[in-house]
Amino acid sequence: MASLQEQVPFLTFLSSTEEEEIILEDESTSQAIIEENERMIRQRLTEENQRKAAEEENQKEKEAEEAKAAQAEAEQKKKEEEAAAAAQAARDQIQPVAEIPLESLKDYNYLLNEFFVVDPNTSTDSSQINVDDLISRDMTIKTDSSQPQILIYHTHSQEAYADSTEGDVNTTVIGVGEHLAQILRDEYGYQVLHNTDTFDMVDGVWDRSKAYNYAEPVIEQILADHPSIEVVIDLHRDGVDESKHLVTEINGVPTARVMFFNGLSKTTMNGNLDSLPNPYIQDNLAFSFQLEYLAKQYYPQFTRCIYLKGYRYNLHVRPKSLLLEVGAQTNTVEEAMNAMAPFAFILNKVLQGN
Repeated sequence: MASLQEQVPFLTFLSSTEEEEIILEDESTSQAIIEENERMIRQRLTEENQRKAAEEENQKEKEAEEAKAAQAEAEQKKKEEEAAAAAQAARDQIQPVAEIPLESLKDYNYLLNEFFVVDPNTSTDSSQINVDDLISRDMTIKTDSSQPQILIYHTHSQEAYADSTEGDVNTTVIGVGEHLAQILRDEYGYQVLHNTDTFDMVDGVWDRSKAYNYAEPVIEQILADHPSIEVVIDLHRDGVDESKHLVTEINGVPTARVMFFNGLSKTTMNGNLDSLPNPYIQDNLAFSFQLEYLAKQYYPQFTRCIYLKGYRYNLHVRPKSLLLEVGAQTNTVEEAMNAMAPFAFILNKVLQGN
């Protein structure tokens, strides 16, 4: 038999199946299996329903949070718009307190004495200081705020005030420049770049002898990168005798007085400085004059003068270039900061043509 099974394997399969016990499920076992299957299905349905409920709850919470955030954003935007409108309304309420008829400024000597101080190292004449020319030049800004419009920097970034904190640039002319930038951005909507590079510190030592030389290529590069910039402000503070305190009161707060500074690229000794050309001398003068003219009408004691000196002072980079002296070393930081609101006011008026 064994020999035959080896020769015919099918017989081996028949033999083994005959020996297997056939197991049949009884009725109770089948019912248990059905119940278990139903239980598992119910459990899965419950878990699926719970998962969907959790997802729906999470979605509702997310939508509620998004709605809350959107509402908060809308409320904040409304507050900002209301604040901006209120600020604009307040600015609209500001009226000139003094009147200076342009006709009175056609007298060259009167104009020169009332608005300018000429340093002994340079000279000017009625062809250059001419009210019709200075007031007629268009100083309005053409670039919109989608691009940089104004650059503020500091050739003498180390200049500080009477109560500046050593090591804290926010209490120096840099801090004053940033405050001006914030006002111009937040209250007037200009796009402003503020460069805080150091040009008057060499190897850790305060050295102003070549600061303008160091600053020029940096400023030129910024303007090359951002050709939309129309206004360039080099913000300083003056140095005066310790007995002088350049302060006035505007809107009830102590405010540092400011001075506009222009280089004529001409000295009394050498005449015109061909090595320091500035094609925008008359535009620079017009820009300073229009600011000074408005300031004298809105804030009569705010500005000191337009100081004219030889050399160039990097005012050749743009027609609307300005060197602004904010107070002096005898002023407090607060007084210098307070000067930025009235300055921004008159700057905006000139740039908007009103």
